[in-house]
Amino acid sequence: MPNSPTLEQYTRTFTSFSGADIVVSFNYRVIGELQGISYTVTREKAPIYTMGSPEPRSFSRGKRGIAGSLVFVTFDRNALLDEMKKQYEGLPTTQGIQTFTANVGNYADEILRGALSKQGYAGIARWDEIMTELGYPNMVSTNVEPVYVDQLLPFDVTIHFANEYGQRAQIDIYGVEILNNGMGVSIDDVVTEQTYSFVARSLKELHHVG
Repeated sequence: MPNSPTLEQYTRTFTSFSGADIVVSFNYRVIGELQGISYTVTREKAPIYTMGSPEPRSFSRGKRGIAGSLVFVTFDRNALLDEMKKQYEGLPTTQGIQTFTANVGNYADEILRGALSKQGYAGIARWDEIMTELGYPNMVSTNVEPVYVDQLLPFDVTIHFANEYGQRAQIDIYGVEILNNGMGVSIDDVVTEQTYSFVARSLKELHHVG
């Protein structure tokens, strides 16, 4: 009489995951409103031809790009922005949000009036000093709360897979930067969604977690 199947035999087979088995964390913070996430990896590859052959001899490999999208269900807040703000509470100013102030002060008026030479500022060395003063004092890093998601500092996204058999897997996306975001509402929509597009620095593909 053959042995009856056991749980161990099932756990040794191929394992799959559904959306109900997935939890995604942003800098180790789970945002429950996330509805979907996708990514693509592209790389420049070009054929190399030589005389005497219509087929390429080889392919050169260039830059690689990682990009993707996030889709959040919208309840009563911007979930990504609201949760990521909490990452900056209590951090030093050097860890804050970069903002730029357009008002550069009196130097801009002097430049526009052509008054550099009259004020004794002639010379390329002095010009460099003035232009540096115009830019850097106004590029400040503070703990001011971000207004837009594109002001968020780079963060990591971890996609966790775990099913009822105890099998686990994971995808890691490093250095995520938000590019675009948008939301629309309509009388025909039952659910309101907010979408984001992002780029990333590197990626660790789906791998088993013991």
